[in-house]
Amino acid sequence: MDNMKLWNEVKVTDPGAVKKITGKPYQGNSPKPYWLIQRATEVFGPCGQGWGVEVKEQQFYRLAENEVMHSAVVTVWYMKDGQRCSIEQMGQTKACYVKRDGDLMTDEDAGKKSVTDGMVKCLSMIGFAGDIFSGQWDDSKYVEWAAEQYKPEPQRMSDEAIQMHQQAFNDSKTPAALKAAGDKACAVADAMGDVEAKGILQAAYKTRKSVLTKKETA
Repeated sequence: MDNMKLWNEVKVTDPGAVKKITGKPYQGNSPKPYWLIQRATEVFGPCGQGWGVEVKEQQFYRLAENEVMHSAVVTVWYMKDGQRCSIEQMGQTKACYVKRDGDLMTDEDAGKKSVTDGMVKCLSMIGFAGDIFSGQWDDSKYVEWAAEQYKPEPQRMSDEAIQMHQQAFNDSKTPAALKAAGDKACAVADAMGDVEAKGILQAAYKTRKSVLTKKETA
């Protein structure tokens, strides 16, 4: 049994799903919670079926006269090899505090944030976003490598689609119509990342443009 199999499967974080920590006395990075929900769904199945979050208990407690904290004990469960597994952690959020300018701040979403905090901590204990929590995210070269892991594979435009765009070029009776058809074809090729198809379409575009130019000057 490979105890690190799950950990290694989920430890690499998409740079596009990382946010800077703000409003804290410390600096760092944190994975976006909704991205973690998506990753957990990819690995375990739909939330509520392959995995889920349960709030065991929650409370508000006063830290000072104008400072109130909300805490929640959260359990994340998941199915693995037919077995129900679970992790328990605590999340917390300031629900009421005095800002630097002296104004009193109340956070109506404190409860939700505490549950989210607990969920993130639970998922981190089985490897989710392990590269961030282990400090690897401080290495810019590692971040570049992580970005490569999530770089989408280039798609190939089908021969039928290429022929359809070429036909649209040939059906264009004016330079303006041809330009519109050409812009559309190149935009599709760019979105797919298909450099070869774009080259074929650009060649076909130039051929049709040459024909229209000759007709105009004749």
